[in-house]
Amino acid sequence: MKAGILFARNVLRYDDWPDPALKPGCVKVRVQACGICGSDVPRVLGEEAHFYPIILGHEFSGEIVETAGDVTARGVGERVAGVPLLPCMLCEDCQRGHYSACKRYGFIGSRDQGAFAEYIVIPEANAIPIGPHVSHIQAALFEPAAVALHGLLKIGFQGGADVAILGAGNIGILALQWARIFGAHRIAVCDISPARLALASEMGADAIFNTQDAAFTEQAAAFTGGRGFPYVFETAGQPDTIRLGFDIAASHGTFCCIGTPHRDLTFGWKQWEQMNRKQLWVTGSWMSYSAPFPGREWSLCAHYFGNGRLKLHESMIHDVMPLSRIAEAFTLFETPGKVAGKLMIEIGDQV
Repeated sequence: MKAGILFARNVLRYDDWPDPALKPGCVKVRVQACGICGSDVPRVLGEEAHFYPIILGHEFSGEIVETAGDVTARGVGERVAGVPLLPCMLCEDCQRGHYSACKRYGFIGSRDQGAFAEYIVIPEANAIPIGPHVSHIQAALFEPAAVALHGLLKIGFQGGADVAILGAGNIGILALQWARIFGAHRIAVCDISPARLALASEMGADAIFNTQDAAFTEQAAAFTGGRGFPYVFETAGQPDTIRLGFDIAASHGTFCCIGTPHRDLTFGWKQWEQMNRKQLWVTGSWMSYSAPFPGREWSLCAHYFGNGRLKLHESMIHDVMPLSRIAEAFTLFETPGKVAGKLMIEIGDQV
C-alpha cells in the first residue's frame, strides 16, 4: 500500500509500506480521510516522533473492507470513524474507566502506526459507525469534536446557564455547538481574530468579544450583568486566555481547561486569589474517552453530525490535499499562521 512515512525529522515521503495484517478482534479499514493534528506537526518538523519510520495520523475515517473471524459488532462495507486510543484495559485506571490515564496505552499515529495510509487495522471497538449523511471529512473530525465534548461531560454540564468559550479555533467552535446542543442559556465566544469571531457568530454565539479590546473585561461583565460566567471553557491553550478565565468566571463557577499550553504559564497571586474568593472549580480535560470505551463522546458525535445539529463550516477546513502531497502539506506549517483551520489529507475516493 501507499503511505506517508516519516523516516527522520522532516523526512516525510509518499512511499510503499506493507499492508497491515488483520488481527483477532480487529477490522481492516480502507482509509478515506485523515486530518493533520497540531500534535503531528512537531513530530514531522521537530523531534517529537517516538520512533522512525512511522506513519502518523490519528483523526481518520474510512470503510471496513475485512473483519477478523471473531468480530461481531462491525461488518464489511460499514463506513466508520476511527478512535485512536488503544488502552490496555487491564490496569487500574482502565478498570475505572479512566482510559486516557492508562500507562500502557498505544495510540494510533504516535505510538503505533497511523492513518496517513491506504489501510489501517484497528480493534472493532475503535470503529464508530457513521450514518449515510455524514461525510468522511466530517467523520475525520470526530476526534477533535469528541475532545470538545469531553470537557462538557467532564464537568457534568447541565445547560440553562451562560457559557464563555475562550478561543474560537476548531475546538472552540465545536465546544460552542456542544454547549448549544446541551442547552446553554447564552454563549459568548472570545478570541483575538476577527475572522474567527465572525465564524463564531455565524455558528450561533450570542456574543463575541475580542480579548485584545481594552474594554474586554467590562464588556464581558456587562453581558452577564456583573455576575460573571457560571461556565468558562478555555480551548486555545494560551497563557493569556487561561488567565482571563479567572477574571470572567462567576462566583462558584466552573473553569474547564480543554486547551493544552505549549509554553510556560505563570499562575500568579491574582489568579490564586480569584480561585479562592470565587470558590471556583478549576479542572482540566484530557482527550475524549469515558466508560464504556470509547464513550458517549464518540456515539454523540455520530448522532449529532448525522442529524445536522453538529455542523462543519467550510472555513473550518483549510484545504484538502491528496496523500501523495503529504510532504508538501506539512511544509505549510513552517510558516506560523499560514494554515487556518484543519488541513485534511484525502486518501480514498469517497471523501
